[in-house]
Amino acid sequence: MKYVSTYLMLVMGGNDSPSAADVTAALEKVGVDVDAADLKRFLAGVEGKDLAELMAAGKEKLAKFGGGGGGGGSTIGGAAATSSSSDLESHSSITSSVRRAASGATPRFWPRLNASTLSAG
Repeated sequence: MKYVSTYLMLVMGGNDSPSAADVTAALEKVGVDVDAADLKRFLAGVEGKDLAELMAAGKEKLAKFGGGGGGGGSTIGGAAATSSSSDLESHSSITSSVRRAASGATPRFWPRLNASTLSAG
């Protein structure tokens, strides 16, 4: 996941095709170890592919997992757990952010990682 998330942040920051060196520099900047073989395998998997199409395909695969599950434990006082409208709004907000990211728009709250920010400090 660290390679996927770093790759996506670099793309959102304006680097259309982050290299292994770009991803490594970003991760090492924050003290994360990089396994060159794992990173190479990930980059080979995304090389030459459209990010929006990859995300759409991944979303379809995740839909096959289904949702929900078996019953859980009881809650204190026997009150039933329900989803609040704020939970649904939060999910909707996350989904919107992912859609904007797939379309190339950069949410305001995401940092921009590029050569100048990586070499600073």
